[in-house]
Amino acid sequence: MSTPAAQSVLFVCVHNAGRSQMGAAFLTHLAGDKVQVRSAGSAPADAVNQAVVEAMREVGIDISAETPKVLTAEAVQSSDVVITMGCGDACPYFPGKRYLDWKLEDPAGQGVAAVRPIRDEIEQRIRGLLAELGIQAAR
Repeated sequence: MSTPAAQSVLFVCVHNAGRSQMGAAFLTHLAGDKVQVRSAGSAPADAVNQAVVEAMREVGIDISAETPKVLTAEAVQSSDVVITMGCGDACPYFPGKRYLDWKLEDPAGQGVAAVRPIRDEIEQRIRGLLAELGIQAAR
């Protein structure tokens, strides 16, 4: 029997095919089991953006098996921190949750070269979030 994670973080974007997938993957990679990680989209795509998969592979994180998931009120309710990445008004609001809105360029329709700076910015924001939560990032 495992102990529950101290914090639960939900990443939300429209298609759950790019930014939110990268955020979830970086947080999982850097925090391990110290944080429960979810991602979802208000209008999920059929598959994760292949340029995003390739950009993450370049930094040693394989998200090729991930699939976009639909955003539910239950996912928001069961999360301590909700990070929106361009989901607009589609994200349900629940009092008592910590909401962060990360303004990031959308990688949809872009190649790997355009995704890299978005990926790198997300990684830096994840490292900052871990510091705020008092969690040592894995190397």
